[in-house]
Amino acid sequence: MSTQESVRQQADEVEATEALRLDQEKTEQLVEALNTDLAATYVLYHQLKKHHWNVEGAEFLSIHEFLGEAAEDAEEAADEIAERAQALGGVPLAGGKRLEENAPVSPEGDDVYDIRTSLHNDMEMYGDIIETVRDHVELAEGLGDHATAEMLRQNLVTMEEHAHHIEHYLEDDTLVLDSATN
Repeated sequence: MSTQESVRQQADEVEATEALRLDQEKTEQLVEALNTDLAATYVLYHQLKKHHWNVEGAEFLSIHEFLGEAAEDAEEAADEIAERAQALGGVPLAGGKRLEENAPVSPEGDDVYDIRTSLHNDMEMYGDIIETVRDHVELAEGLGDHATAEMLRQNLVTMEEHAHHIEHYLEDDTLVLDSATN
């Protein structure tokens, strides 16, 4: 292993990129927005995985599978966001502490909650992230970066679908009888 260290780019620095034909001030704003979305997406990913691992009850399998798929989608979105930030000349956020510090959402505590509470927390987090991403779609469009706007739109569609599914899981209608009513 090499002992020589050579920093190629500072973490908070955005380098000019000629290929994409966006000026420096615009790319700096876009990279900042993308890093916010990246941080939020990773916080969401970890919360979804936590719930995926800890879900119990009569509807275990369907919720377990749903949360696993939702977490995979969040991980894929995070990768796309990070790669776009890098393509714009930025350095994607890395490391749990920096991601959590830069996220516009906060993860729930380490305790395990009932699945209804967990799903409600997921739906709230999705809602907060959806609002932020919508703002960033508008920002990217306004700055003339249609590719970033389109990528964020595609991620937005997936997030809205997952939030909508969670909303259905939280409905009162169920085939499982409450033992207190029997």
